[in-house]
Amino acid sequence: MNPGAPNYPMASLYVGDLNPDITEAQLFEKFSSAGPVLSIRVCRDAVTRRSLGYAYVNFQQPADAERALDTMNFDTIKGRPIRIMWSQRDPSLRRSGVGNVFIKNLDKNIDNKAMYDTFSAFGNILSCKVAQDETGASKGYGFVHFETEEAANKSIDKVNGMLLNGKKVFVGRFVSRKEREKELGEKAKLFTNVYVKNFGEDMSDEKLKEMFEKYGTITSHKVMSKDDGKSRGFGFVAFEDPAAADRAVADLNGKEIAEGKLMYVGRAQKKAERQQELKRKFEQLKMERLNRYQGVNLYVKNLDDTIDDERLKKEFAPFGTITSVKVMMEEGRSKGFGFVCFSLPEEATKAVTEMNGRIVGSKPLYVALAQRKEDRKAHLASQYLQRISNIRMQHMGQVFPAGGAGSYFVPTIPQPQRFYGPAQMAQIRPTPRWAAQPRPGAPAGGSGFPAMQTPFRAAPRAQVQQPGIMRNPIPARPITAGQQAVPGAANMQARVMPGPAMGVVPQGRPGYKYTPNMRNPPQQPMTIQAAPAPTQQAVHIQGQEPLTASMLAAAQPQEQKQMLGERLFPLIQCMYPNLTGKITGMLLEIDNSELLHMLEHGESLKAKVEEAVAVLQAHQAKQAVASKKE
Repeated sequence: MNPGAPNYPMASLYVGDLNPDITEAQLFEKFSSAGPVLSIRVCRDAVTRRSLGYAYVNFQQPADAERALDTMNFDTIKGRPIRIMWSQRDPSLRRSGVGNVFIKNLDKNIDNKAMYDTFSAFGNILSCKVAQDETGASKGYGFVHFETEEAANKSIDKVNGMLLNGKKVFVGRFVSRKEREKELGEKAKLFTNVYVKNFGEDMSDEKLKEMFEKYGTITSHKVMSKDDGKSRGFGFVAFEDPAAADRAVADLNGKEIAEGKLMYVGRAQKKAERQQELKRKFEQLKMERLNRYQGVNLYVKNLDDTIDDERLKKEFAPFGTITSVKVMMEEGRSKGFGFVCFSLPEEATKAVTEMNGRIVGSKPLYVALAQRKEDRKAHLASQYLQRISNIRMQHMGQVFPAGGAGSYFVPTIPQPQRFYGPAQMAQIRPTPRWAAQPRPGAPAGGSGFPAMQTPFRAAPRAQVQQPGIMRNPIPARPITAGQQAVPGAANMQARVMPGPAMGVVPQGRPGYKYTPNMRNPPQQPMTIQAAPAPTQQAVHIQGQEPLTASMLAAAQPQEQKQMLGERLFPLIQCMYPNLTGKITGMLLEIDNSELLHMLEHGESLKAKVEEAVAVLQAHQAKQAVASKKE
C-alpha cells in the first residue's frame, strides 16, 4: 500500500455461485436496493468471455455493504443461491490457514446456508462453502473460514463428532495440500499394510498367511475373491511391526511363483495417493518425450489427399535422417496434416526453410515446428487478446482518461463513441464532409475552406463556432463601401472581405507587398457559405431497411445491439451456417461503431468471424479433452 494514499473504508463484496447468465445490470438491480452502488464487475474468461461464476460489488458506504451481506446472503437468483462475503484483496489471510476449518462426512442435504447457520454461533464467518460437483450436488465436505483462530478452535471442540442430519461429522483444522503430501511422504517410510497382486486364482487366505507369517506377526490378511469364490489375483496383509512389512516387501517383491508369474508386493496405497503417483509418472514421461522431440519434430499441413506416409517421407528425405513420419488419417482418408521427425535440430530447421510454401501435389505446404496443444492454444489466445486490446486501446483511449472504470459496470458513464482519423475517413466516408465551394480568385477546383485536419465522429454533431480558432486572425476594421461582414461577427473576431463585384483594394499598410505563399492573405477575396448537411453512408442488407450511424445513435443501447445483430446474422449465416448464433453473440460484444464499420467492409467482417471460429474450435477441443479425462 502507498503510505501517502487515502485510507478508504472497505465496502467491497465478493458474490459467488452465480448463474453463468447473470449480468452486471441484473446484479445492479439486486444490490442497489441496499444502497448506492459504485461499480459491479462479473469476472469472465479472457478468451470466451463466459462468466466464471463470481463477481465483485463496490458500495459507496461500508454500512450499505454490510446490509447487503446480512440481508441478501444465499438469496436465489436465476435458480441458484448466491454466496456473499467480504472481498479480501490480500490473499495472505486466506493462504495462512488461520481460522480455517475443514468439515467432512456431511449429509447431502446440507447446503451453504445450513452450514453457515450452524457455525455462525461460534464467531464471525468470513466465508463458508460446501464443495459441489458439476451437477450442483454436495460432495460431502466443506470449509468455514472464521475471523479469529479462537472461534475456529471453539467450533472444532463443539461440533467435531456431533450428528448433523443423522450423520457424525468430522471437524478439524484445515491442512493445505502441501502439508498433506508431506505427511503422506513421511507415512510412506513407515507402513504396516502390504498390497500383494499377480498370484493367480488358486491363492487362498490360508496360503497367503502361510507365505507372509515368517516375516512377523500378522494382524489381518485377505485375498479378494469373485462371486464364484475364485481369487481376483490380489489381496492385503497387515503386520504389527513396520519392520516386518518392510522385510516382506524386500524379499517377496518380484518373486516368481506358480505359472511363471512374478508376484508384486508393495506398500498399500489409497486410491487418491495411487492416482497422484501415476499422474506424476505420466507427466514425467510426457516431459521426457517432449524434450526428446523438441526442435526436431515438424508439423506439416495443407497436404494433398494423395500424399501418404511414403510420399511425405520421400519429399523430406533430402534434408536429413528421418526417424518417424506420419500422415494423420480418419476413416481411411487423409486429414490434411501430418508430422515429420528428424534426428537433428539443424536438419529440421533446414527442412522448414526449404519446404514451407513449396507446392507438393496440388497444394502449397505449411511447415513449422510442432507445438503442444496447450502451447498452441495459449499462443492463439494471446494473439486474439492482443488484437482486441489494440483495437480497444486505440479508440477507448481517446474517450476515457487514465484510471477509468475499465470493464466495470458504472451506471453514470456514457457509452463510448468511436473516433476516426483522416486515414480512416476516406474509407468510411468517400464523399467529402464539406462540399467544395469556389471562392473569387481561387484556382479552378479549389475549395472554399482549407482541408479539414480534425477527426470526425461516426455520429455527426452540430458544428459550434468558437472564438479564437482561426490562425493568423486579422484585427477588426470598420466596414467600408463594397465590403461584406462575415456572419456571426458578434461572436468572433471579424474578418472583412472585399465584395466580389466591387474590385476594391483592401486597406492595409501603404506600399506593403505580400508574398505569394502567405497564409490567409488579406487581399484574397473570400466568401463564407453555409456548409451543406453531411450525407451519411448507410448499410444496406437485403430485406431490411438501411442502417445509418444517426439511426443507431438515436436508439437505446439494447436496441442498438438488436439492430446490429439483425444485420450481422444473415451475413454470418452465409459463411458458417452451423455456428451463426454463437458467432453473432461473440461479435455483439464488440463496440458498436466497430460493428458498423464491419458491416460496411466485408473484409473486416470476414477476418473477425475467422477469429471467432478459431476461439470456438479451441474451446471445443478443450472441452473434448476434459470429457475424455473424466
